[in-house]
Amino acid sequence: MASVGVAVVGFGTVGTGVVRLLMKDAARIEQAAGCRLALRHVCDADLKRPRSVQAPKDLLTDDLERVLADDQTQIVVETVGGTTVAVDIMKRALAAGKDVVTANKAALAERGAELFEAARRARRSISFEASCAAGIPVIRAIRDGLVANRITALLGILNGTCNYILTEMSATGEGYGRALADAQAKGYAEADPRLDVSGEDARHKLAILAGLAFGAEVRVGDVYVEGIADLDPSDIRYGKQLGYTLKLLAIGRDVDGALSLRVHPTFVPDGSPLATVGGADNAVLVTGHAVGDTFYVGPGAGQMPTASSIVADIVDAALGRARITFEHVALLAGRGRAVPVQPIQDVWTRYYLRFDVVDEPGILASIAGVLGRHKISIASVLQHESASPESVPLVITTHLAREGSVSAALEEIRRLAVVVGRSVRIRMLEGTETPPAGPRRRKAAK
Repeated sequence: MASVGVAVVGFGTVGTGVVRLLMKDAARIEQAAGCRLALRHVCDADLKRPRSVQAPKDLLTDDLERVLADDQTQIVVETVGGTTVAVDIMKRALAAGKDVVTANKAALAERGAELFEAARRARRSISFEASCAAGIPVIRAIRDGLVANRITALLGILNGTCNYILTEMSATGEGYGRALADAQAKGYAEADPRLDVSGEDARHKLAILAGLAFGAEVRVGDVYVEGIADLDPSDIRYGKQLGYTLKLLAIGRDVDGALSLRVHPTFVPDGSPLATVGGADNAVLVTGHAVGDTFYVGPGAGQMPTASSIVADIVDAALGRARITFEHVALLAGRGRAVPVQPIQDVWTRYYLRFDVVDEPGILASIAGVLGRHKISIASVLQHESASPESVPLVITTHLAREGSVSAALEEIRRLAVVVGRSVRIRMLEGTETPPAGPRRRKAAK
């Protein structure tokens, strides 16, 4: 049986998980895959720090040159992370004739084009299943299982930290700050959570998945982003009463030949499978023109789920499948399409709007008048008594409306003397985001 040499560069949390699988499960992986994965090097700048798994001393090194010079090492696994040193490691490994496996979403989203070009020049491959949803094999599903389909939509819960926080806010009614502190105490959020709660982490992942799903050249700057830090538990509660669950949703859609790419809090109908995904889990809903909706759910982060997908990529590279894939998949092979990106102001969707208003007759008529002038049709109205004597909450949901029109209407409404405090806009998941036809648009204008 053929033996394929593997080096793991980066012996941190994820690297430790990969080393554990390659050492403890070597015989089972060999039997299942039909090839022997030989761990030849474990490389890290700090070899003294305690780890939960002990690698043989003769495999440990802090010398990357030793790894790259070893002609018995065919695959380099990069688990260093980041967009500088890690990118240099991957490019050097490719130039040295090694196939690369990585989970580095930031590097792929921000510098993927140059990494893929380096791989093509070296006639080697880069595999990255673990980069977007850790243990969920969604990249394989998009790239291989759905190859017969024209992907029309990709909707994802792609950040476990945000999903855990929103799940807790929904279940307990507590505010964002307390839910974040709970997530940090349980290890679901970093001490500095900004990358997650700002939506940037999900933005990186959507850029990668959308590029594959739509066969397009997607830059991370093409993806509009809003985070969750300003969300109020009262809106989650009102959304529940209307039959919706709040999620930080990554949305990629093909809208009349343009791509709508965005990450933001979204009210998801309770009947959607996405609404059922709680805690720190991730999920992706992919729609193809032939197959319809397909749904993938599981652990989207963590040492061993990430290591699981990395080892699957190592097997693909060892068997030669990764290189064949890299040579033929449009985006990886340098044949990605240049597709226009829909500006956020041109997005059509439904909206949840909340205003704190003075408790006087005629308030709804004033606000409805502004919405009507901007051709925004009201779908429902929800009003509750308030503990505050100064104002009451007024919740309005709309039919399909254009983002730019909603923004303009909100600016006008905020200037009304009857509106006090902040106004809230949360987008709602809609089955289609195609502008309505003429008759419906005329109806919305009434």
